[in-house]
Amino acid sequence: MKIINKIKFGLIFLNLFVLFSCSNYLNVVPDDIPTINHAFSNRAMAERYLYTCYSYLPNPASVNKQPTFEAGGECWVHYEDGTYVWWLTGAGAEGDIYAYYIATGLQNTNAPYLNFWEGQNGGTNLFIALRDCNIFLENINEVADMTGEEKAQWISEVKFLKAYYHFYLLRSYGPIPIIDQNLPVSSSVEDVRIYREPVDLVANYISTLLDDAATGLPMNVTPEIMALGRITKPAALALKAKLWMLMASPEFNGNSYYKDMVDSRGTHLFPTTYDATLWNKAAEATKEAIDCAQSAGRKLYYYPGFNPISDDTKAKLNIRGAVTDKWNTELIWGSTVTSEYGQQNTYLIQELALLRYEDGIQNLNNAASILAPTLQTVERFYSKNGVPIDEDKDYDYAHRYDIDKATDADKFFIKPGFETPKLNLNREIRYYGSLFFDGCAAYGNGVVTDDPPYYARMKKSQTGGMTHNICYSITGYLPQKVININTVSQAPNYWLPYGYAFPYIRLADLYLMYSEALNETMTTPNDEVFKWIDQVRARAGLDRVQDSWTQHSNRPAKFTTQAGMREIIHRERLNELAFEGEGWWDLLRWKEAETEMSKPVQGWNVTGEETADYYVVKTIATRRFTYKDYLYPIRQAAFDINPNLVQNPGW
Repeated sequence: MKIINKIKFGLIFLNLFVLFSCSNYLNVVPDDIPTINHAFSNRAMAERYLYTCYSYLPNPASVNKQPTFEAGGECWVHYEDGTYVWWLTGAGAEGDIYAYYIATGLQNTNAPYLNFWEGQNGGTNLFIALRDCNIFLENINEVADMTGEEKAQWISEVKFLKAYYHFYLLRSYGPIPIIDQNLPVSSSVEDVRIYREPVDLVANYISTLLDDAATGLPMNVTPEIMALGRITKPAALALKAKLWMLMASPEFNGNSYYKDMVDSRGTHLFPTTYDATLWNKAAEATKEAIDCAQSAGRKLYYYPGFNPISDDTKAKLNIRGAVTDKWNTELIWGSTVTSEYGQQNTYLIQELALLRYEDGIQNLNNAASILAPTLQTVERFYSKNGVPIDEDKDYDYAHRYDIDKATDADKFFIKPGFETPKLNLNREIRYYGSLFFDGCAAYGNGVVTDDPPYYARMKKSQTGGMTHNICYSITGYLPQKVININTVSQAPNYWLPYGYAFPYIRLADLYLMYSEALNETMTTPNDEVFKWIDQVRARAGLDRVQDSWTQHSNRPAKFTTQAGMREIIHRERLNELAFEGEGWWDLLRWKEAETEMSKPVQGWNVTGEETADYYVVKTIATRRFTYKDYLYPIRQAAFDINPNLVQNPGW
């Protein structure tokens, strides 16, 4: 396609994608670049356009512009106390609390929330992203002052981004148009009235594009300090693995909800029957991704342990470091996109999640303490024996809310002698490495010792609790896991966040995906299924699945069947990947969201000042999730413009 100026290209795409958006289509190239010719006149300008292609990546660390924290039920944020909280979470104008609205069942077709189809209400227009990727691919070879090798790498990066944007739309909306090329100027009205394509065709397109991209991508980015977040071959193959896990899972694989979704051509947009072989394809893709990642030097993260600290303390730091250590060996692809305020994206999430350690902190932006894990999430973590607390025959589940006292043996986790519910005692290491709660050992400000520098105080009027009517955890918990150990917050106004790349994909994710896919290909789990999940459990200080269930579960044979092992793997993923955004997508693809995302939001009575008042379970909010919520709706106005589109079921 010939090189044309920016205005003409905007008009072409306006005709093509008016069905998608009323957004500004002329925002094609970076600021101050008047023409496509100029955008590819030299390497420096082309690199700016490359970064434009990256700029559309949805921010996985955003609390309000991704559904993963609130809508998925892992966390809750209280918005009832004023505009400050709306502003702090990136909501923008008062009332623009998109993820919260989805969580409470207010999604709609007139003005959908988190609209990534058109770029409205907190969503990014990913069809514009695909347009810009196509422009890049059509014009990069015009650049004279670049080597062929560098062009090949950049082309591969943008092919990956095209694949990712299609993938994000696929798992959000199901059937989507495939935007392989931008349409020419001569396109007719009928040409631009495009169709949504069946999900299997979309998946095959994405998979082929990722295979193509992988051939030109490096195994690692260099130098890391400048290229963190750029795409590598392990990232491409890991995304391909996620794609086939999605296609093999119940949401898209023979889902009865979608059996009657047919367009005006008579084309079924979802498979009407279950295809068991897709799990083999998912297993093959995941193993290929693991092999590639390991060849690139990726391995499960273990805290380096330069200090003489206990195994328990190291294990807790393993959990945090696997997510927040900027240069850690487990990260396959991490996000370095900016937050809603132009900050590195993990600065904001750390502000929202950080516990106030000290009295006298005046600037609440430095430790807002408002991103609150729900009691549902808290109870999901295992007992210290590595099994669910309602299955552990030695755990007093029925009396888990009763008050007990921590002992000297608990000192690495909870202050000795501290009165706390049994729920906070005798839990797995990931519990203590992932959560701040009243009385817990709170490591931070760069301090790593076996003698905790702080024990959290989170009751009303205490340092980490409700000292203000705005900045406090509504449930009594905070996600310690997303706080880098070197982030510093000290009284009165000192704030030095340590940025890191929020993970899109890390190695433990792949290990658990591989166990899951293998388990679905067999009736009785074999040693290979256990091998990968047990490596993740070992890093968390847990025994093997077989040993934990045989010795401690009231369902000791659970791991011997496919269905039982499926349940174990699902829980393992939710615990291991808590607060990383994967829980939302997993519950959707497993078709478990109707149950899990409809449970009430609960926490402690954080207005209590005394132990007996504070540790009372309080229902904070209700959520609503039905079968239609598995896929986002398309805005109703789009169907008036393009009658070839069909709406998602239930909307």
